[in-house]
Formats: sequence, structure tokens, C-alpha cells
Amino acid sequence: MNIDSELFGNFAFHAGLLAVKTLCMTGLTIRMRFKKKNPISREDAALRKAEKIGIGQDDDVERIRRAHQNDIENVFPFLTLGFVYLFTNPSIITAKLLFRIFSAARLIHTVVYVNEGSVPTRMAAFFTGIGINMYLGGSILNHFIKAW
Repeated sequence: MNIDSELFGNFAFHAGLLAVKTLCMTGLTIRMRFKKKNPISREDAALRKAEKIGIGQDDDVERIRRAHQNDIENVFPFLTLGFVYLFTNPSIITAKLLFRIFSAARLIHTVVYVNEGSVPTRMAAFFTGIGINMYLGGSILNHFIKAW
């Protein structure tokens, strides 16, 4: 099984982009916690020598955390599925298109979610990503079924 080097490079770019984007969400959450004076626990509040401040949940912090959680639930399966999909000898054009659309959908989902944008846009981005992951998974299962 040979993987086309151009296709692997394309996947590697999108995998790196999405992994870094997901990691950046941690920084955004921390930034919002500091901005809103909303540490996650009493010991974090004590470390900051904070008076009684909002410990735990804050709507703005939770919005970013949920966007981050959604990345974890969708980007990491894509990383695995996308990599294994490379071994199915896919059409280069189709694979590149899937990787690009998935990346765009995840970026759109995050921007819309964090900025309280349009729910239909956020849902469309979410379901686009899920659909691509399901397509990748189905293609993998179909290709390797005889190995089972």
C-alpha cells in the first residue's frame, strides 16, 4: 500500500491545522477565565488571592469550553479516520476536497459558536464535519471489510 505523497502532505497540513486550532481553544478558555475572573476551582481562586469571585461556570467561559469540547469530539476522530482513509487508495481530488471542507467546517463552527453567531450556520458546520467523518469511516469499513 503506497500513499500518494501529495495527498499525505495535504492531510498532514489539515491535521496540523486542526490540532493546533484545538490546542488554541485551551488558551482561549484560560484567557476568558482571567477576563471574567472565573477560576475553575477554589484553590485556583486562592492562588490568585481573589475575593469571592465567580468560581465554576460562567456563560462566556462555558461557550468557549463547549466549542473546545466539540473540537475534541470531532477533530480527533477525523485525525484517525483521515489517516486510515489514506490507505484506501482514494481519489486524490475527493480526499483533498473532504479534508478542506472538514477543516473549513470546523473553523466556521468555532468562530460562529464563540461569537454567538447563527445557530443554523453552526449546525450546518457541525453536521458537515460529522458527515465527512461518517463518510471516511464508511469508506474505510467498505475498503477493509475483506480483512475482517
